[in-house]
Amino acid sequence: MKLEPQRLKIRCPWASTEPNLSYHDLEWGVPVHDDRILFEFLTLEGAQAGLSWQTILKKRDNYRRAFREFDPSAVARFTPIRIEKLMLDPGIVRNRLKIEATVSNAKAFLKIQKEFGRFDNYVWNFVGGRSKLNHWNSFNKIPASSAESDLLSADLRRRGFRFVGTTICYAFMQAVGMVNDHVVDCFRHDQLRRAL
Repeated sequence: MKLEPQRLKIRCPWASTEPNLSYHDLEWGVPVHDDRILFEFLTLEGAQAGLSWQTILKKRDNYRRAFREFDPSAVARFTPIRIEKLMLDPGIVRNRLKIEATVSNAKAFLKIQKEFGRFDNYVWNFVGGRSKLNHWNSFNKIPASSAESDLLSADLRRRGFRFVGTTICYAFMQAVGMVNDHVVDCFRHDQLRRAL
């Protein structure tokens, strides 16, 4: 009996192995409007600076445990003693500056929530409230930043956030669906376009 060749889904080239593959297929580029998840991605993208995203995805469950499921109110109350305990936690990236930034970012996050009602209301304004659909035919053409990420980075820094450079902000925007940067031949590009 002759088997028919299976049709493989075409994906963005970075999504070839786990955990990147599942993350790509289920989360990357899906519009997020939940403040807790927005805080999670802002934290994880900052933690990823200088590391691979795969490293962070493998530690994601540990981050959720260590940072109270990314409840910004809980994280904002972390004490220096709690930070010292996190520095001993092998399940996360033990970088003091990144850990301290997560705590101070949680405090700044709460201030934005107070001012705008929700962080979601604040952050989505940088793309006019709608996902920006890009049409890249090659992964190499996707930029590391944009005019919108420049503005978001500058405003977050002005508000006291750390580890929010324009490249980190653009990666955050990609992750939470503020931009759809799946390449055009990736099956997720059209799926997410149709969902808008």
